[in-house]
Amino acid sequence: MKDKKVLQKANTVSQFETLKEMLAQSVKNHGDRPAFLVKKEKGGTYEEIKYKQLANDVNALGTALFDLGLKGEKIAIIGENSYEWIVTYLAVVNGLGIVVPLDKELGKDEIWNLLEMSKSKAVFYTDTYKEILKDNPIDLKVSIKVYGDRTDLSEKLELDERENGLETWNNLIIKGEDLIAQGKLDYVEAKVNPEVMNMLYYSSGTTGVAKGIMLCHRNLVSNLRDTDKVVKVYPEDRTLSLLPIHHTFENTLGILFILSRGASAAFCEGLRHVSKNFVEAQASILVGVPLIFESIYTKIWKQAEKSKMDKTLRTGIKISRFLKAFGIRVERKLFKTIHDSFGGKLRMIVCGAAAVDPKVVIGFEDFGVSFLQGYGLTECSPLVSGTPEHSNRRKKPNSVGPVVASGQLKIVDKDEDGIGEVVYKGPNLMLGYYEMEDETNDVIKDGWFYTGDLGYLDKKGWLYLTGRKKNVIVTKTGKNIYPEEIELFVNENKYVKESMVYGIENDQETGTTIGIQIHPSYDIIYEEFGAEFEDNKIQNLIKDMVAKINEKLPIYKRIQSIIIRKDEFIKTTTKKIQRHKNIKKD
Repeated sequence: MKDKKVLQKANTVSQFETLKEMLAQSVKNHGDRPAFLVKKEKGGTYEEIKYKQLANDVNALGTALFDLGLKGEKIAIIGENSYEWIVTYLAVVNGLGIVVPLDKELGKDEIWNLLEMSKSKAVFYTDTYKEILKDNPIDLKVSIKVYGDRTDLSEKLELDERENGLETWNNLIIKGEDLIAQGKLDYVEAKVNPEVMNMLYYSSGTTGVAKGIMLCHRNLVSNLRDTDKVVKVYPEDRTLSLLPIHHTFENTLGILFILSRGASAAFCEGLRHVSKNFVEAQASILVGVPLIFESIYTKIWKQAEKSKMDKTLRTGIKISRFLKAFGIRVERKLFKTIHDSFGGKLRMIVCGAAAVDPKVVIGFEDFGVSFLQGYGLTECSPLVSGTPEHSNRRKKPNSVGPVVASGQLKIVDKDEDGIGEVVYKGPNLMLGYYEMEDETNDVIKDGWFYTGDLGYLDKKGWLYLTGRKKNVIVTKTGKNIYPEEIELFVNENKYVKESMVYGIENDQETGTTIGIQIHPSYDIIYEEFGAEFEDNKIQNLIKDMVAKINEKLPIYKRIQSIIIRKDEFIKTTTKKIQRHKNIKKD
């Protein structure tokens, strides 16, 4: 059952049926406000691009692509997060064809394979990919080079020469503007059907199997409207875009939702520049993955310990908790130094893509920053559930919240502890896997999507995730072991950066035992014990830590094999460990 108190406090929801209508609404209401903040060059200053300019560029690019004969075609985008990326995305889906966002971490063969699988007829790319895409082994109509910097955002650009027969993004904007001036309004006036595929996302997840996920405007718009019911975002808000924009989590919640509310997004120059860009952009909202926030939280406490202010910080937390119980909020004053390090405006964190350490949730809440968690999958556009902004998240830091307002959630095939597979139904559920009918039927049954995730619901309908169905380790006695549960214990240790638990198949008598790979926090270890601390001593340090954890675990869950990794785990671009690629045998 859904938490009715949560839904009763819903915000006023915007009315639009397509992303085209969403953009038109935001331009009408916020035309002279900034939609994006961009830098002409690395290390420069942020400059504003207003909603009116965004709409102009989307219409111009869409018109130019229409003129190139790309109506109804699939058009791929690959490259770094940028203003040009999102303009291209919106231009394609808002009346032209089907957008195919590609993972910028893919290799040459993978890129061409997905271009061929998707039947893309055009590809937009940045300079990073010009060598990969210079040869054309498939039937592309056109390749378009995207410049990462426009010469002057306030002036019309001069027409560039075509580069080796390739179109350029800047040229297409100018051509489109000229065509619109001549009265060519086929694209501008095109109607969008919210029920047909306009987005084709490829997701290998953590299994390595590439599937094309077919989404429509209805899918994304229902997610935007559901998010709007439980999260308050104002035109004055600003977010810093960190995650790869080809992922639905960043695309839907970090960009499109922000645009739907008339707020603005600044593009981060890279993870090394997060702190600097945060201050420069004066961001009030940050959308990201646990790895980012856990790292920030650890740095806050490390800095406090270095400056011998950790006791003062703990005292401040006790004081703020006491006063908060009486409705008195003093966190921003008590922890001014921490807030200033974020630029002084940060009020909300939205975290997704993986489980986050509960102490990080509680920690940021103590500092006066709302910490919201979401659970989603690309197949669901992506949001399935989320912790509402006005709820008491401190009481349920392990939960990813109630199901979205327009969706339904249930747990099937429960074990003795009530844990089973998470199954979902809602208007944001994909149309299916592209040209994969059998795979679609495997996961969608009677309108319900079988997520492959395991979890349980509490009495208020809040969801708690326990792991992936495919990751469950089954002992010879039939006991289920969830690797993520053990990893949470291990990762709490300051000497551990990351870990991965897995089953080791032994002889029939012994059965399956538990193994773990651990990537130590070498920087913390060397800082505490000295740079000369030897590998064998690090191994003993980690083994002693695991032994103490084993004492707290039931016998069948105890770790029996330990591998220390020098290198980091292989991950997806949303920083999920790819288990199948990281298994090392003893």
